[in-house]
Amino acid sequence: MTAPWQARMIAAESAPNAPLLRTRFTVEAGHGPVRRAVLHVTGLGLVEAFLDGAPVSDDVLAPGWSSYEWRLRYRSHDVTQLLAAPGAESVLGLALGNGWAAGRLTWSGERAYYADAPAGFAQLEVEFGDGHVQVVATDGSWRSHASAVLADDLYDGQTTDLRLLDPAWATTAGSEEGWGGVREVDLDTARLVPRLAPPVRRQEVLGVQQVLTSPSGRTILDFGQNLVGRLRLRVRGEAGAEVVVRHAEVLEDGELGVRPLRTARATDRWILSGGDDVLEPTLTFHGFRYAEVTGWPGELAAEDVEAVVVHSQLRRTGTFECSDELLNQLHSNVVWGLRGNFVDVPTDCPQRDERLGWTGDLAVFAPTAAYLYDVSDLLRDWLADLAAEQAAAAGKVPFVVPDVLKYVPHPPEFGEPETAAVWSDAAVWVPWALWQAHGDPAVLRQAYPSMSAHVDRVEGLLSDTGLWDTGFQFGDWLDPTAPPDAPFKAKADNGVVATACAYRSAHTLAEAAAVLGEDADAARWGALAERIGTAFREAYVDADGRVHSDCPTVYALAIEFGLLDGDVQRAGDRLAQLVAEGGHRIATGFAGTPYVTDALTRTGHLDTAYRLLLQTQCPSWLYPVTMGATTIWERWDSMLPDGSINPGEMTSFNHYALGAVADWMHRTVAGIAALEPGYARALVAPQPGGGITWAKGALDTPHGHLAVSWQLDQDGELTVEVEVPAGTSALLRLPGRPDEELGAGTHTASTRTPAPA
Repeated sequence: MTAPWQARMIAAESAPNAPLLRTRFTVEAGHGPVRRAVLHVTGLGLVEAFLDGAPVSDDVLAPGWSSYEWRLRYRSHDVTQLLAAPGAESVLGLALGNGWAAGRLTWSGERAYYADAPAGFAQLEVEFGDGHVQVVATDGSWRSHASAVLADDLYDGQTTDLRLLDPAWATTAGSEEGWGGVREVDLDTARLVPRLAPPVRRQEVLGVQQVLTSPSGRTILDFGQNLVGRLRLRVRGEAGAEVVVRHAEVLEDGELGVRPLRTARATDRWILSGGDDVLEPTLTFHGFRYAEVTGWPGELAAEDVEAVVVHSQLRRTGTFECSDELLNQLHSNVVWGLRGNFVDVPTDCPQRDERLGWTGDLAVFAPTAAYLYDVSDLLRDWLADLAAEQAAAAGKVPFVVPDVLKYVPHPPEFGEPETAAVWSDAAVWVPWALWQAHGDPAVLRQAYPSMSAHVDRVEGLLSDTGLWDTGFQFGDWLDPTAPPDAPFKAKADNGVVATACAYRSAHTLAEAAAVLGEDADAARWGALAERIGTAFREAYVDADGRVHSDCPTVYALAIEFGLLDGDVQRAGDRLAQLVAEGGHRIATGFAGTPYVTDALTRTGHLDTAYRLLLQTQCPSWLYPVTMGATTIWERWDSMLPDGSINPGEMTSFNHYALGAVADWMHRTVAGIAALEPGYARALVAPQPGGGITWAKGALDTPHGHLAVSWQLDQDGELTVEVEVPAGTSALLRLPGRPDEELGAGTHTASTRTPAPA
């Protein structure tokens, strides 16, 4: 920014829904040509900025959702090419929507947690050839007008009367009739911070795969993919006629399955102008595969409608493919789940009356996310919100970030809100995952105060025994044996899960401190981890190596978090036995699922891990695939085998947490892992199994392109090709041959694999 803030936050004086704000100004003359023009823009709610009628960017749903109480992010746009010549009149306009600030949030039915109405903030800085800077900024002189949008909400959808649309409103040709005043809204400009996260944008369009007629006679469009975004429709009909579009992820008995949406209406309404209308709501988004259209004039043709996919602008970095098509679909489901839930905030689900930044989901999914896409800037921005919320809550990491739940009555079964294992551990686990993926210590330095404050708070919650065995815990959330209405009633003991997580966070923090040269802290946190680990073994591991509550999750955590000393093999054997006794079906929830295949692999039970991964009976990773899923479900049985929706109130068909198994697929099936942070040194160690005859993976690391592909012939001959980026090395580890250090370049190696057990 070349000038101090002169702008004021403003809202429409008469508070129409989705108001338009604008100002007319003259580009100053006498200072030479315009050298550069930059528009800084943000708001409470959604803001679309226009200069002389042209949108200033491709961003949608801007400025997104941050912890508005402490961090309001602005974007800076170069608008030099849009600006009129010196001496000419121009119009700067802002179209506002309720968004996260003034719209509905959470299941409470309440709205406007952050602002009573949408408001905008903009500062245009025009630098001329002689160095003079002209500033045009939002203030009390701006004017406001109602838009064609009659209602807008992220949960409920958008209603637009196209007869009221004025395409010239943000141009010098726009009418002055009906424009009123604005009011200034209090804003401490110290809250303004440059946006670090990438913007949300339209990514692609999908066509209609099928036009269906439901048993009740309704027209339903199937796009073949559960996605997040909105529809774009082209229609010509009688002026005043209404077209209504309802969205849902699944069908039930041939009709739109809207019960999982709970109170979210997910409905867009369009009142036609009488001319050729293009219908695309820009102040909402939906999670859907199916759309029901009513009021369409004439016969609806598939080419009249397309689905616009919307999510944060992320660069794809990692890929995976193998000979098993069900696994390929599972991996695709993981990718689409990430895309749909990384809409500025990494959310739990994108469709119902929730869509919150649940920390537990991201804590377990971050390694997978960091392989698939470059999520570093998005998550660093989110971690800044986490730090702000945490600092305001005396070190407590909330269940969701931004923490709108602090304004919502807490469910009584959850007890008093407090730090919770896995969920609050996101303060440590997420930056560590980014460090491992990118090798940039800046993320650890930024997050270190949050990491330390979290572990400090956990230490204060430990019992005198050194265990974390009191207070509310989500535990192994959504263990498939838990009742549909009580997903926290898992087989795994909450104290075992929480204490294991406390150990992992303390140990990880000690490692982070060492990376940052904080040697005294490293010793302190290391001693805490040792104390917790000793307490865990004394309280929860018996003389026979059994872990208390004796279920797959507790063994997976104990093995993978390094809690067992000499009992690792016995624990792995017991885990494999439990998995076999369970028919190689899933018996873990949010806490255990990301680690169960790794724990089996680490202890020599690779075949059991593959049998668990490739199981198609419910509950399993592939059961949803056999049921036609195109994203990861929240519950293992979000849809029952008979095609009915799980009766639980909490049922989503787009949740990425249980897709964390993709991290194991990348490292074990494809064979790509980091031996040093940022893949400065990689481990290439594919471990074939499960009847898979070939696999390949590739990752754009910070150093370049790393790729692995392998084939297994009928005689058990394994041939591996490896591409190692310049300036790095890779350790090749294959069964039946010694480890080999590979330099930059392309390599081929072969070995004979042992016969399956």
